[in-house]
Amino acid sequence: MQPLYELVQKSSDIAPASKYYWSYQFRVGREVLLPLLQRHGIFRPGIRVAEIGCAEAGVLLAFLLGGARSVLGTDIAESRLRTARQIAQLAAVDAEFALHDILHDPVPQSWQRRYELVLLRDVLEHLDNPLEALQRIRELLRPGGFLLITFPPYPSPYGGHQHLLRNFWGKLPYVHLLPERLFERLIASGREPDRTEVRRLRRIRLSLPDIPPLARRAGYRIRLEEHYLLRPVFRFKFGLPIPAVRITAFARRFPSIAQYICMEAGYVLQWNGDGS
Repeated sequence: MQPLYELVQKSSDIAPASKYYWSYQFRVGREVLLPLLQRHGIFRPGIRVAEIGCAEAGVLLAFLLGGARSVLGTDIAESRLRTARQIAQLAAVDAEFALHDILHDPVPQSWQRRYELVLLRDVLEHLDNPLEALQRIRELLRPGGFLLITFPPYPSPYGGHQHLLRNFWGKLPYVHLLPERLFERLIASGREPDRTEVRRLRRIRLSLPDIPPLARRAGYRIRLEEHYLLRPVFRFKFGLPIPAVRITAFARRFPSIAQYICMEAGYVLQWNGDGS
């Protein structure tokens, strides 16, 4: 049987853009996240894994092929879930996908206390109430289960997701930190949905100093931290040999400074079963 990555690349039924997104997700899952969690004893064969905001589910399918017993992927975009289902069918694997908003939809009873690991990759910074999201995710976790979070801190060079605007200013680092009036002028030529999203991120401003108190208030303890000057995903997204420069020790000691240069923050939180 051909490896799934090759099957997806050769498929004429999957749109090129969907192939691109799925492919770099899959490689990040297979080559970065899975080995990291295996090294620290957080992922082991036979566990159940859920991903909130799974998009095309490249990361999630990497975990399934890596030995997960079962997987659940949720997203708020049905179009991306359709691609995820299509690729799971191509791979002849059993994966559950559902249209679900972790902040606003009730958690189905069949999902509750089911998963040893939940993935929240580049999603938390988009949620209007990060604390409530972390609390809601506990409903999926088994006692002792883990939650993996990754996100670009808002003050970092592209933490404002200004690239969404697809204009000249969106290519420049730190423009999202400019004063409000100037910022609004620079985003004016972007599409309305993209302007709305960069405004949302500006309002939320999730960054490194926020995570320890959020985790504590939501009933978790921090089990693992990883901070990068350059994101590991860059080499897969751009097809270039870009090194993932780890700055974890500096970021833990000086989070208020590191948040301006740290392009990816990663945390593994553990819920011990209390506070439910």
